[in-house]
Amino acid sequence: MTDFLRLDFAALLAAMLAGGTCGLLGSFLVLRRESLLGDALSHAVLPGIVVGFALTGLRSAWPMLLGALGAALLATLAITWIRRAARLEAGAATGLVFTGFFALGLVLLEVTGARNADLDIDCVLFGQLETLVWLEAAGLASLLDPVALTGLPRQLGLLAGVALAACLFVAGFWRPLKLLCFDPDFARSLGLRVGRWEILLNLMIAAAAVAAFEAVGSILVIALLVCPAAALRLMTDRYAVQVWGGAALGAGLGAAGVLLAGPLPAALGLDFALSAAGLIGTLAGLTVAVALQRRRRFQAL
Repeated sequence: MTDFLRLDFAALLAAMLAGGTCGLLGSFLVLRRESLLGDALSHAVLPGIVVGFALTGLRSAWPMLLGALGAALLATLAITWIRRAARLEAGAATGLVFTGFFALGLVLLEVTGARNADLDIDCVLFGQLETLVWLEAAGLASLLDPVALTGLPRQLGLLAGVALAACLFVAGFWRPLKLLCFDPDFARSLGLRVGRWEILLNLMIAAAAVAAFEAVGSILVIALLVCPAAALRLMTDRYAVQVWGGAALGAGLGAAGVLLAGPLPAALGLDFALSAAGLIGTLAGLTVAVALQRRRRFQAL
């Protein structure tokens, strides 16, 4: 148990928090048919993260989070402006902006020297779940020991804070978000400022993306934003089940991927380990495939 707490517990908790938060917010992207926007925001935050680090010289959570939110806001405004000015459809405008922002972020990694400070491309793309360890753990008693808990990886604090903020945001603004997903024109007729709500939702998605960025990487963030929500959309037409079920499924996929990658093979006496991020992404895709087959079977009946 001590070895599990030291080597795997932090990664397990990080994957569950990242999966749950992305699964929760991803439902709104799927319901609004804007899943590509999650891809865009998860890439567009990169220049903000780099700038936040370059200005402060710190890899702490808040400078990078604020930089990422600023980049997400600019990306959202840029997508809106391009759609109106060039009269492009949403997918084209979104693709144009996120590739430009991500390319700018990669350039800034080199120009600012952030790459030499361990803010590298591999971490950005694939994350570093396996490096999240809790060496201060000394048994189950450590879970209640304030001194030992201070040794948990700093990524967990940011992930937990954003997860709590996302839950409060969804629960507190349940009705406006529902109107935004299903009938934005009716929402406007009620006096709801749809554009502002879209920006708030996008900023929350960007916060989830940057919180998960260092732990699981941008590729897995995209999978967690889309796959749990898409699987639930294939299995239910109930709004509450879609939203909260997406969060539960995302957290479950995160836990399953980490456990299957290392702890389970070790418990079975097998001398190998797999990539946790790769397994989570694979399980997410398989979940969507299973949900699709189940839907087709019910339709056939």
